[in-house]
Amino acid sequence: MRATLRWAHSDLRTHRGEALFLVLATAGIVASLLLATALFGYATNPWQRVFTQSHGAHVWLHTDTAADTGKLAGLEGVDSVAGPYPTAATTVSSRGSRAAVELRGTPERPSVGRPPLVSGHWLDPSTPNGVVLESRLARALLAEPGDTLTVPGTARELTVVGLADSAEPRYRPGEQPGLVWALPSAVPEPGGQVIGLRLTDPGDTSYVVQRAVTVLGSGAIGEVSTWQQARAEAQGDNRLLGQVLGLFGLGALVAAGLAVHGAISTRIRGHLRDLSVLKAIGFTPGQVVRVFLLQHLAYALLGAVAAAALAEALGSRIPGRLGDAVGVWQGLPGHTVALVVVPVGAVLFIGATTGLAAWRAGRVPPVPVPRPAAALGGRLTGVAGRSHGTRPAGHGVRPASASPGRRAASGVRRVLRLPPAAPRTGQLSGMARRALGLRIPPALVLGWHKAFARRPRSLATVARLTLPLLLIVVAMSAWTTIDRFHSEPEQIGLPTTLSVRADTGLSERQTRTLLERDPQVAAAYPGVETAALVPGQTATIALRGLGTHQDPYPYTLAEGRAARGADEAVAGQGLLDLLDVRVGDWVRMTVGDQPQILHIVGRSIEPENAGRVISTSLDTLRANDPGLRPTLYELRLDPGADPAKVADRLATAGRGHLDVHTVANPADGLSPLRAVVAGLIAVLALIGLIELLTAIGGAVREGERDLLALKAIGLSPRQITAITVTATGCTALAAVLAATALGLPLAHWLIDAQGRSSGIGAGIAQGPSALLMLPLGAAAVLCAAALAALPAARAARRRLADTLSAVA
Repeated sequence: MRATLRWAHSDLRTHRGEALFLVLATAGIVASLLLATALFGYATNPWQRVFTQSHGAHVWLHTDTAADTGKLAGLEGVDSVAGPYPTAATTVSSRGSRAAVELRGTPERPSVGRPPLVSGHWLDPSTPNGVVLESRLARALLAEPGDTLTVPGTARELTVVGLADSAEPRYRPGEQPGLVWALPSAVPEPGGQVIGLRLTDPGDTSYVVQRAVTVLGSGAIGEVSTWQQARAEAQGDNRLLGQVLGLFGLGALVAAGLAVHGAISTRIRGHLRDLSVLKAIGFTPGQVVRVFLLQHLAYALLGAVAAAALAEALGSRIPGRLGDAVGVWQGLPGHTVALVVVPVGAVLFIGATTGLAAWRAGRVPPVPVPRPAAALGGRLTGVAGRSHGTRPAGHGVRPASASPGRRAASGVRRVLRLPPAAPRTGQLSGMARRALGLRIPPALVLGWHKAFARRPRSLATVARLTLPLLLIVVAMSAWTTIDRFHSEPEQIGLPTTLSVRADTGLSERQTRTLLERDPQVAAAYPGVETAALVPGQTATIALRGLGTHQDPYPYTLAEGRAARGADEAVAGQGLLDLLDVRVGDWVRMTVGDQPQILHIVGRSIEPENAGRVISTSLDTLRANDPGLRPTLYELRLDPGADPAKVADRLATAGRGHLDVHTVANPADGLSPLRAVVAGLIAVLALIGLIELLTAIGGAVREGERDLLALKAIGLSPRQITAITVTATGCTALAAVLAATALGLPLAHWLIDAQGRSSGIGAGIAQGPSALLMLPLGAAAVLCAAALAALPAARAARRRLADTLSAVA
């Protein structure tokens, strides 16, 4: 054991840089996997925690006031109900911020859907105008307990007495109204009612919704929201961040394992004599295997422990969503288990990839066998000798037992009448010989030949170097796609910048005149958005009518064509998946008690409502309901216009009659992903650097055996150095080309697959431009050549005695 530790210590002192790189790479990989675990927990568990604490309802039904909701308590599969509660839609304002809300009259704190308080207290009859705000709505209004909310257009005021979390669909400006709990006396003129159903089996949600619609009648149902929709919205971008981190973390782990395997294999080939000495002085094969295995397991363990300690101590201090996710994750029950399992799993995986190479080290015989010359040694032809003015040694002399370029056939092959085996060292290819004949510098030709002569080993090196570069290309594609959401929102389904809702104080003509009067408003598209029941009456979707036949809304289409004729519409991927339909099909839905039949002629990119949106023109909806009045206006601004300033001007000009919001960009929630991608690129670059240094070390060690032959044919030390540099550069170039050819299609497939699963739809992927890829590839090749230059130059200037010792 003492001799083993001394040899390991000596090896560590010789390869300090390689050990440091392995520790840092393992730390980066384990840290990314831990952050991915934290984000997955943060995405799922907070909503689940609120749902469990509130004893949440699985289905919420919004109905008109005449619906007999008492029948729902007796439906099969319904365990208990919440409500019905009277509701009223209104707008509240606080500190200059406005929000559309749903006032819900709640006489007492319910047992089902019981909102857990964050601050303040529940409703008290002693404060008749007191309200409790949903926490997300409170953040949007900058409201706290004790603040006063005003209802624009009236003298009414509401006092905030508490804030509470809710497992229902969260507030989204311009899309989903915020939830406000109030006493029934604060809802004097309800416009509807809401009832919650808690089910005995959550898997029967669709069946129970269908039965409820049948009992109440489709005309009585205004909107249906389920626990699956609320959970998906709550997870949102956090789950995407977790998926990205997990995917790249696992990819980096595989790349690191392969890099460690390659490093050990290269070191074994370069230290065959040392291993033979170890065997000769009494080391058993098992001891040799344990030396390599335990040494690299120690590096991996050190990196994993460091990453776990840093994630535990400093993870919650990371600014933004990542820090919040780690802070919440640290309080979850499975936190300690994940903190142990993830690093241990990473260490075991690296140990498994190390085991094969270590096993090869244990098979090295105690007496070193003569090693064949390197691939570029071979038998140089007369053309090669003439290309630099010398005659190769032994020219014209051929062993009697060998044919040109082939070894003598073994006894077994002669008995079986098989052709002689291919030479282990290879011979210069015809292309290489022609290149030398054309007076191309021999260093370039021999370097290219050296890089690819031994195909299995060369391909393995290229493959190990390709994997981190491929993941870097995928990460850059993700970065470019996020930038596209910000720089070209019209290409990903966001052609407008502002959304305006007008109250009944302004007519349609007055509203359009007011909006189009602003000098920076390029177009104002009138429209309506309402909930519609899908066929089977198991869920609700968003039905939108935007623009007119004369001034159509500029939808972003990924498939099919725009809706131009009567009853034509475009739909999001989420709706197509929900209804199991395709472009070209007809769909039937119910709005209130009126059916609406539309022909889907195109698929639009829909970043809202999980893609469960079907859109047509306002004229098409008016054909079914002539009295339909626009309730919202989507504004397209002039290039360079400041949305905040335009919104302020419109709100001032509207004198309280306009509610102006900026259209939410889904990329706004992905801003932490930029830092994540940058960190992943750094980790992958580190792994690629380890593999590159391993390849350089192997090339230099193998090149030592060719020094005598290269010097004998007249090559200078500078030319010999250029051979190794060229070989390394060719290997890096091959890896860059392979990574680009494989990475770009893979990135498009992964990003579009994520788009389809989220409901946005395929067609959002954007690969990095050629102006970015070319400098990246050139930098990788030049970096490889630069790193190879110094060790290759030192090896080329070695003394003759050292060279003879290396060849021996």
